[in-house]
Amino acid sequence: MVQSRHFRCTMHKHKKSFFRSVNAIFGKVGRTAPWEVTLQLVLSKCIPVLLFGLESMHLSNSDMKSLDFSFNRLLMKLFKTTNISIINDCRLYFGTNPPCSELLLKRREKFLVAYNSSDNFLCKMYA
Repeated sequence: MVQSRHFRCTMHKHKKSFFRSVNAIFGKVGRTAPWEVTLQLVLSKCIPVLLFGLESMHLSNSDMKSLDFSFNRLLMKLFKTTNISIINDCRLYFGTNPPCSELLLKRREKFLVAYNSSDNFLCKMYA
């Protein structure tokens, strides 16, 4: 029997759902909406889909980079470029730098505060 030292989580379903919701937004607004509107819709509707439930898990650096890469691919599609320096400039301009890794850390802090202050017996037992 092979024992695993680390619990490994795949991001495939999260990224698949994220790109499905992004494509739904692109399908509704197309290329006619301004970049600011499309980006705000993605930030408010699609990023929560990408990060759903991940605040309760310990993710490796490669997992965090994978989430950031998914957002970078979205920006590449939105701004029609594959140049990462242009994407980084756009992220700075729109205030989304870095999108997922820092946002996930903030969400994790909120989760842990709520988890540690819970009156639930199981939460107290494993805290």
